[in-house]
Amino acid sequence: MAKIDVIEKFLRYVKIDTQSDDTTGTSPSTMKQHDLAKLLAEELTQIGASDVYYDKEHCYVYASIPSNLDDGKDRPAIGFVSHMDTSDEVSGKDVNPRIVENYDGKDIVLNADEKVVLSPKDFPELSNHIGEDLIVTDGTTLLGADDKAGVSEIMTMAETLLTNPDIKHGEIKIAFTPDEEIGAGTAFFDIDKFGAKYAYTVDGGKLGELEYENFNAAEGNITVHGRSVHPGDAKNKMVNAALLCYEFHSLLPAFQNPMYTEKREGFFHLTEVKGGTESATASYIIRDHDEKLFAKKKELFMAAGDFLNKKYGEGTVDVEVHDQYYNMIDKIRPHMHLVDNAKKVMIELGITPIDSPIRGGTDGAALSYKGLPCPNLCTGGYNYHGKYEYASIQEMRKVVDILLGIVNAYGIDY
Repeated sequence: MAKIDVIEKFLRYVKIDTQSDDTTGTSPSTMKQHDLAKLLAEELTQIGASDVYYDKEHCYVYASIPSNLDDGKDRPAIGFVSHMDTSDEVSGKDVNPRIVENYDGKDIVLNADEKVVLSPKDFPELSNHIGEDLIVTDGTTLLGADDKAGVSEIMTMAETLLTNPDIKHGEIKIAFTPDEEIGAGTAFFDIDKFGAKYAYTVDGGKLGELEYENFNAAEGNITVHGRSVHPGDAKNKMVNAALLCYEFHSLLPAFQNPMYTEKREGFFHLTEVKGGTESATASYIIRDHDEKLFAKKKELFMAAGDFLNKKYGEGTVDVEVHDQYYNMIDKIRPHMHLVDNAKKVMIELGITPIDSPIRGGTDGAALSYKGLPCPNLCTGGYNYHGKYEYASIQEMRKVVDILLGIVNAYGIDY
């Protein structure tokens, strides 16, 4: 069997800048995402995929691998989805990955000049990778394993199947999306064109993670209308809008904050504050796995604004809350074969499945609510969205084996 190495693809893809940007109002949010989309469409065509379609307007890529089974059984088409964009939290331009071979468990100096060190003191998970080969950054950018690891793994699976026709399988669908990092990855996703009955996103982290729960998510924004008066004559006249932003924040539970929460615990996360005395704004994301607790968080957020308006006068604080996505578990429960088959494959490969509620969201959550049940698989990437991001070469190769195993589960073993 021809062996296709996922790492060669990954090292090429991460060098293409695909950061999304939630301020542009366009789809895709950045035109540079097309650079990777075009490349992937070309590569899919070259390796012999069918129905390759590149959405030149909205930057989606679709492809198929036809079934090569002829036993007459009716099998569902299985899809695999990853996103092409990377986070805008840290620069994704001029990514310069390097490989740390046979990691010894000690500090990894990413950038001596900037004193950026990837240390097991700060990231204890590193100790689980002793003896593995790690792909790291140069300490000035993110790596892009979120989600170019997933893209590379799907492409490797596809090329493996297309260059080894002796591997029998059912019909497989592939899609790559833009703008997942800004919550718009499925805005123009064409489920009919995709054509799968069920799918998996490949957008997780630690090897073995299998995610079919995620946060309910909302965006909260406040606008404070203050009153600027010369500070020498401000008593009983000035209303400092910037200070009211912080007073608003003080009304939210101090420990329902991402710095203090884990597992299924929700939070209010202040993402931005800007302004001055006359006017100021603050932006939040609101998260909880539990639907009732999610509703209570949104009520509390609105109540904080009502309290300040009673204290300082109606119209002082404008509060808006908009739902973004919902927990996919309700859409996965009727199709638990997706979870059961993935776990079975992992166990057969000697990998311990880890039921891991996502402290975030994926394209799969939105797709599940659009009628395409879609749990999330691991990629072997860690420390996403920052310059301490890394990926395990051994784990990435095992993820490719997981994908091939799932293909088999819905093909030969179905």
